[in-house]
Amino acid sequence: MARTTIRFGVIGCGLMGKEFASAAARWLHLADVNFEPKIVAACDANLDAAEWFRQRIPGVRVYADYRELLADAEIDAVYCAVPHHLHARIYADIVRAGKHLLGEKPFGIDGEANEQIAKALRERPDVLVRCSSEFPFFPGARQIVEWVNEGRFGTIIEVEAGFWHSSDLDPNKPINWKRRNATNGEYGCMGDLGMHVLHLPLRFGWKPRSVRALLGKIVRERPDGQGGTAPCETWDNAILACDVNAGAQRFPMVLSMKRIAPGHANTWFIRIQGTKLSAEFSTKNPKQVSWLPYEPGGSQAWHVMDAPHRSAYETITGGIFEFGFSDSILQMWAAFCDELTNRDSMRQPFRCATPEEAAGSHRVFTAALQSGLTGDTVRIDWGD
Repeated sequence: MARTTIRFGVIGCGLMGKEFASAAARWLHLADVNFEPKIVAACDANLDAAEWFRQRIPGVRVYADYRELLADAEIDAVYCAVPHHLHARIYADIVRAGKHLLGEKPFGIDGEANEQIAKALRERPDVLVRCSSEFPFFPGARQIVEWVNEGRFGTIIEVEAGFWHSSDLDPNKPINWKRRNATNGEYGCMGDLGMHVLHLPLRFGWKPRSVRALLGKIVRERPDGQGGTAPCETWDNAILACDVNAGAQRFPMVLSMKRIAPGHANTWFIRIQGTKLSAEFSTKNPKQVSWLPYEPGGSQAWHVMDAPHRSAYETITGGIFEFGFSDSILQMWAAFCDELTNRDSMRQPFRCATPEEAAGSHRVFTAALQSGLTGDTVRIDWGD
C-alpha cells in the first residue's frame, strides 16, 4: 500500500516530545494505514534536550530557535509541547507559517491567549490544528463513546469525569513551571489536566451551563533546587459541579482534576448513569469496562468485561493482550495523521480534540476560577 509521509518538526523536546518520537518509531505496529509520520527536525531552547533526538533519529535537524524550524520548507506539520505561557505566540506562529499542528493542552495560558490562537486559525483555515488528548483512544473509552453515539443511555441521570495523579503528594518534589502562575497560568491543575477531562463531554455536546468550583492548594511551598523553598502558586486540585443542559436533557456533571490524589499514578475515568444504561471506564483498570443495562421492572446488575485490544486503528497486537498509555498515544497520532491525509474520508470517525473543544474548556476554567474565588455558582455563556 502506498503511504503518504508527513514530515514533522517537534518543538519542545521534553517528555511528550519523546513520546511522539517513540510512537513514530513504532508505526509498523499499525496494521493497515496509508500515512506515516517522519520526524525531520527538533527544536528546544535547551539544545541538550534536542540532542536526544539527534542521537536517536538519523538525519534529524536540530534548532534552538523555533522560528528557524518554521522556516524549514521540508516540514509539513509540527508537534508542539511547551509551557502554557508560550502557546499563544508559538501556536499562532506555527499556524501562520502554514504548518499543520498537534499542540498540547490547554491551547493558551488563559482565555485571551486562546483567542489569539483562534485568530490565527481564522486567518489560515487550510491548516489542520488539533489538541493532544489520548485517553479516549483506550478500548474501554471507545466502547462508551459508541454507546453514547447510539443513544443507549436513555435519559442521562448524571455524569462524572476526572483525571487524577499523585506525584505531587511528595512535598520534597522540587518546584517546576507547572507550580507558577506566570508559566502554567492561574487555572493551575485545570489548565494542566482539564482538557483530558472535558474532551468527551464536549464531544458529546454536554456543555456546562453553570459551575460551582472547589479549588484546593495542598502543598504551598516546595524546594527551589538552590537550597531554599519557593511558593506553589497554582491550584493542586479542582472539583467542578456543573449543570448541563443538552437539548431536552438536563443533568449534573462533576469534573475533577487532581495533582494530589493518593494512590493514583495517572488515572483517567468517565462514568455515565442513565435510565436505560449506566457505564464506566477507568485507566486504573485499563482492561475492564463496566455497564449496567436496565429495563423497567428488570434486575439491576453490573456487568464487568475485559476490554479486548480493539483499537481505532488495527494493530498487530492480538485481542487478548493489554492496551496501555503508549498504545493510546500511537492511536491518537494515527487519528491526527489520518485526518491530515484523508480529511473527511478518515478510516474511523473519532477525531482528536478540536480547537473549538479547547476553547470550550477555557470557558469552563475561566468560570471555575471565578467561582473558586467568590464561592458563587457562575453561569457559562456559550453564545448559543
